[in-house]
Amino acid sequence: MGLGSYLPPRKVSNADVAARLDTTDEWIRTRIGIAARHIADPATATSDLAVEAALRAMKSAEVEHVDVVILATATPDHHVPGTAPLVAHRLGLRQVPAFDLGAGCSGFVYATTVAAGLIHAGTASTVMVIGAEKMSAVIDPADRSTAPIFGDGAGAVVLAAGRADEPGALGPAAWGSDGEHADAIYIPGGGSRNPSRATADLKNRYVHMKGNEVFRHAVRRITHVTEESAAAAGWAIQDIDRLIVHQANARISVAVANTLGIPPERVPSNITHVGNTSAASIPLLLSHSAINGQLKPRQRVVVTSFGAGFTWAATTLLWPIGLQVLA
Repeated sequence: MGLGSYLPPRKVSNADVAARLDTTDEWIRTRIGIAARHIADPATATSDLAVEAALRAMKSAEVEHVDVVILATATPDHHVPGTAPLVAHRLGLRQVPAFDLGAGCSGFVYATTVAAGLIHAGTASTVMVIGAEKMSAVIDPADRSTAPIFGDGAGAVVLAAGRADEPGALGPAAWGSDGEHADAIYIPGGGSRNPSRATADLKNRYVHMKGNEVFRHAVRRITHVTEESAAAAGWAIQDIDRLIVHQANARISVAVANTLGIPPERVPSNITHVGNTSAASIPLLLSHSAINGQLKPRQRVVVTSFGAGFTWAATTLLWPIGLQVLA
């Protein structure tokens, strides 16, 4: 297993956001739990972020080749073609299968589940899974409800065939979706439903979000899918050493932990410094938690997420031994 992450160098503080919006540092910290976020420059695309994280993951895994590349993203470089083939090409991975996976903020866990299936089926022995987002490209900078929340970044893992009982092996996945709430987090224009070709429709190219509805469903779905995943692994909730929750809102993580009865010290968080990075959130948090010593060998870890769609997913693993994480 290899793990790497990348954040663009430019850091935007709450004071920077408040200077252009009707909000304050205190409001953002209290309501969302964010103090700053990293924003890519205009010339940087999602593929650039993905390549940087993937290179670190390959170095961490000490490999020069993988059999498949899966890129979880809601912000591809283009509608067509997919971004994953370009990423694979830039990594020097000639003619390997590469594809994008869109499941919003649940995308990375969805992608690791697909990767595990490919490995178990014997289709691949090593799979690169990347979560990368340039959310700043689809966020209205004048929208007080979304502009303070999202940031840019990427994280990646290299998964390899091995024994099901060894540290680092992914356990059973629990996942699902509910399209009834598809309009709770969505971009109205630009797709086949509403092409929005007119320049006047620019706002329809930005993320629209029903915050209260998302919050309510996120807490419930993350709680349930965490319970399902732990049960499938044969773990009781009290057996969970670390709960890695998608960093959407600090209050969501706290509510989930309280509902499950998991002590706060077992629930790492990095949203204060990076914001909500959508599909990049989970691998970034894994990377940062490993680097700062919050993830230790053989700890029981549940990785759990919720995102647009609605989608949700969770899986388990024993944290690997000797993993060198690169950020």
